[in-house]
Amino acid sequence: MKGRPTDFTPELADTICEQLALGRSMRSICLEEEMPAMQTIWRWLREKEDFSEQYARAKQESADAMSEELLEIADNPSNEDVNRDRLRVDARKWLMSKMKPKKYGDKMDVTSDGKAITVSFDSSFKNGTTHKSKTDSQ
Repeated sequence: MKGRPTDFTPELADTICEQLALGRSMRSICLEEEMPAMQTIWRWLREKEDFSEQYARAKQESADAMSEELLEIADNPSNEDVNRDRLRVDARKWLMSKMKPKKYGDKMDVTSDGKAITVSFDSSFKNGTTHKSKTDSQ
């Protein structure tokens, strides 16, 4: 009996990351006998910088794969359990918002491109007086 792989290879890393990018979970990948155990992959992520970067890209891509899956679930609901379908959609939406918050998050920043906005007030505002703008006087 051969056992699970424990030695890192670029080919194995590619296979794992391809599956992650398609939206599969690390847990489901590691359930396959020819795949390493999750502990092995976590160790590789700590020790192999190239693999860690490849993994991060694959996880980003998986959010887009989930969006495709989400549409499939919504467009083809099961007749057995609509609540389960709703849960599946909501879980994916939540994960997508965490994986790619700029694209799938609840807040959309349309003014500052993620940069801090500085607001300052002059002394007339602090004293409670206001100035009329040109449009107010017309």
